[in-house]
Amino acid sequence: MQSIERAIWFIETRFADEITLDEIAAVGGISRFHLSRSFATITGLPVMAYVRGRRLTLAAHKLLAGAPDILAVALDVGYNSHEAFTRAFRDHFGQTPDQLRTHGIADPGLLVEPLRLDETLLVDLPRPRIEDAAPLRIAGFGERYTFSTNQGIPALWQKFMPYIGHMPGQRGDVTYGVAADFEEDCSFGYVAGVEVSPTAELDEGMAYIDIPAQRYAVFAHSGHISTMRRTAYSIWAQYFPSSELIPTGGPNFERYGAAHDPVTGYGMVEVWVPIAL
Repeated sequence: MQSIERAIWFIETRFADEITLDEIAAVGGISRFHLSRSFATITGLPVMAYVRGRRLTLAAHKLLAGAPDILAVALDVGYNSHEAFTRAFRDHFGQTPDQLRTHGIADPGLLVEPLRLDETLLVDLPRPRIEDAAPLRIAGFGERYTFSTNQGIPALWQKFMPYIGHMPGQRGDVTYGVAADFEEDCSFGYVAGVEVSPTAELDEGMAYIDIPAQRYAVFAHSGHISTMRRTAYSIWAQYFPSSELIPTGGPNFERYGAAHDPVTGYGMVEVWVPIAL
């Protein structure tokens, strides 16, 4: 986890300054995409949202301690004007700096304290195999999520389950959970689906995603599907930061084959992460 630890150290020593995602990634020795994906998987927060939250939390602590000059606090945490600071503070905490100083913090849960990486979530991963895969079209139901709202994904699968085996142009009986189109706020599109023919005429309301020919690192997740977070945490916090393999920003997916029982949730699932050639 050294890459993420270095990134967090840099943020904690510089968050009151103007720092960029590129600078944080450079300190960690990883790409912008790798940093964004790893950080969000590990913490549930986009990198720059964490930076902003740390700035505003430091300001809140100063105000709670009785700092008399709001502008001085704003300047100390990297804001150039009273107005910009007040707007950002209100957006984050739901109250103005003056209200917080006078009445205390309305919701202490909004304070963003320094991160501590949770090593108890790490698991020993089997070495991934490397696969070159042909293009795929995956069709089903899709939604956009963030790493703090992705608990809605199981409901998406519940919606899709009755269509498995009945999709127009379906190829095989393997199901796929595809994550793609990652934004810097760590939102992403997710499709629960099956492979279909590129010429299949889909029902109204269906989504699809075309995955290009790509080389992948393929990780095996065993046990219950509810522990998938541990596998994802270990892939992004431990495996890639110490590997020569470089993940790309292309679509990645979970592949649910015959070894997985969708009724009990047990069995092997493969996690396919695209890597640079």
